[in-house]
Amino acid sequence: TCTALPSPFWLHLERERFCCSLCSDLFNKPVTVPCGHFFCMKCIKKHLDDEQERGIYSCPDCREIFMQRPQLVKSDMVEHIVEQLRMTAAPPDALVKKCNAGSEDVACDFCTEKKLKAVKSCLQCLASYCEEHLQHHKNVPALRKHRLVEATANLVESICFHHQEVMKLFCQTDQCCICNVCSEDGHRGHKKVSTEAERAEKDRELQVARQNIQLRIQEKDKDKKLSHVKEGILSRQNADVGRYKNVRDKLEDEIAKLTRKDTELDKLSRTENHTHFLLHYHSLAHLDDYKYQPIYKLRRQRNFDRVSVVVSEARNRLEAVLNEELSDRTLPQPVLRSALPNIKCHGPKLTSLKAKVTLKKKSLSRCSLNNADFMRLTPEILLDRVSTRDKLILNRSDFLRVAKQITLDPNTANPHLLITMENREVHYMTDELPYSNHPERFAYSWQVLSKQNLTDRCYLEVEGSGRGVMVALAYKDISRTGTFNECTFGQNDKSWALDCFENSFEFRHNKIKTRIPGTWSSRVGVYLDYKEGLLSFYSVSETMTLLHEVKAKFTQPLHVGFWLSDGASAKVCKFS
Repeated sequence: TCTALPSPFWLHLERERFCCSLCSDLFNKPVTVPCGHFFCMKCIKKHLDDEQERGIYSCPDCREIFMQRPQLVKSDMVEHIVEQLRMTAAPPDALVKKCNAGSEDVACDFCTEKKLKAVKSCLQCLASYCEEHLQHHKNVPALRKHRLVEATANLVESICFHHQEVMKLFCQTDQCCICNVCSEDGHRGHKKVSTEAERAEKDRELQVARQNIQLRIQEKDKDKKLSHVKEGILSRQNADVGRYKNVRDKLEDEIAKLTRKDTELDKLSRTENHTHFLLHYHSLAHLDDYKYQPIYKLRRQRNFDRVSVVVSEARNRLEAVLNEELSDRTLPQPVLRSALPNIKCHGPKLTSLKAKVTLKKKSLSRCSLNNADFMRLTPEILLDRVSTRDKLILNRSDFLRVAKQITLDPNTANPHLLITMENREVHYMTDELPYSNHPERFAYSWQVLSKQNLTDRCYLEVEGSGRGVMVALAYKDISRTGTFNECTFGQNDKSWALDCFENSFEFRHNKIKTRIPGTWSSRVGVYLDYKEGLLSFYSVSETMTLLHEVKAKFTQPLHVGFWLSDGASAKVCKFS
C-alpha cells in the first residue's frame, strides 16, 4: 500500500477530476448515480429535489434520464483521495479575504456555515462565488472559459425556461432573449443578434432616455418654484393656498418618480449581465407621455383703496392708547407696528375706540397676542375678541396630568420609514428598508401608526424636524394599500391631521383643508377627550397656543399617526 502523498504535478493534472460539476469544488461526501458520475451528496440531493415536481430525474453531467429517483452510492476511496487533495492544496486562510454577506449583498452559494459576500457570478454555472470558492474558476482550465460577471442575485433569469440553457441571443423580431436551441426552434427565420450587440444598441437609447428625464426634471423644477404665482395665491383666501400646495405636491411627486427612474436606469447601465439588462430595459426606459401642467387663475384683490386711510387712523389711535395702558409691554411696539398695517377694516366705527380699550385693558393685559393673531382680526372685532383669547393661554402642567406615553408600531411603518429610540422616533429614508410583508403596513403612503389606541382623555407632544410632518389621529382600519384618498391622513373620514409644513400649519379632515396662519414652533401638543368628541392641536413653546379645535363623534378607538416628507423626522416626546 502506497501511503505517500501525490506530487504537486500529479495533483495539478488530476484535481479537476475530483471536483463536483455542480459546485465546482472538491467533492464533499462524494456519491455516485447509476450512470457512474460523482457529485457532492448535498449538491446532487438539491438537484434531485428540484426535479421532483416534474417526476423525471436526470444526471447533471450526461443528462441520462431516470424514471425513478436514483439511489446514491457512497465511495470511500474517492472520499479518501479528495481528503488528501484538500489537505495538500487548500489555500492558506491568510490569502483569502473573508467578508460576511450583508442583507443587501449577494451571498456565496457554496459557503456552508457562515455565508460570505460573493464577488463574482458565473453565467455558465449559474452560481455566485466568494473569493475563496472563486479560486477554482481561476485555477481549473475548464472553468477559466466560463464567463464571470459582477455578483448578481437573479441569475436564474438568464436561463431559458424551456431548454435550461443560457440565453446568449436576442430576437429583434419578438423582442426577447433566447438560447441557441430557441434560435433553431421557435425563432427560425427571425432577425437575431447577440445579447452583447443588442446591449450596445440599447445603451445608446438609454442615454437618450436619461437626457430626456433630466430635461423633464429641470422643467418640473421650474414649475415647482412658481414664485410669482405663489405671491399671488398667498394673498387670496385659504382655498387658494390649498390649491397651490396641490400644485406643488403633484410636481414634487412627478419629480421624485422621474428621479427614481433615472437612478434605476443608471444602475441598469452599469450591470455586466446583458440578459438582465435587456429583460428590464423596456419597462424602465419607457416615459409616459402624460405631463401634468399646473393651472393658475389669479384674481385681483379688491376693496383696498378705501382701507388704507381707515387703517392708518386706527393704527395711530390704537398705538397711542395701548402704549399708555399696557405698561407691562405684553404687546411690544415693533410687533404692533408690523401687525396693524395688515388689519382689514370693514367700516369707520372707531369713534369710541379709546373708551373700549380702557374697558378691555384687564383682559388685554393677560393676553399674549403675536403678529399672526393680529392678522386674523379686524379693527371692528379686535377689542371684542380680546377676552376670548384668554382661553388660548393655557397651563401646560394641566395637560401633563393626562399625558400618555406613545410608541410606534413597526409593523405599520412604510418601507421608507425607520423607527428608532425605543419606537418613539421615526425618520424618512431614501432607500426602502427590508421590512417583511405585513397586512398592516402602509404600502404607498409614508405613514406609521402607534401601537396604543386612545379611548379616553389624553395628551401628547410631538417634535418635528425637516421639511414636512403630519401629526394625525386615525382609526386602525384606515386603508393600507388603497388609493391616495383612502390611505393618506386627512384625506378621508377615518383620520384627523395637522400638516406642519415649513413652520406653517393646516388642518385636514375628509379632504377639507383649513389653513392656520402664522409661524409656529416645531413642537405640537395634541389633546383628546374621546368621550366628549373633542380634539385640539396646540403650538407649544413658552406658552401653549391653540391652533385648531374640532368636535367629532368618534366611533372607533384612535391611533396616533405620522406622515413624513422626504428627509423629515418626528418623535413622540417623553415625559419624565
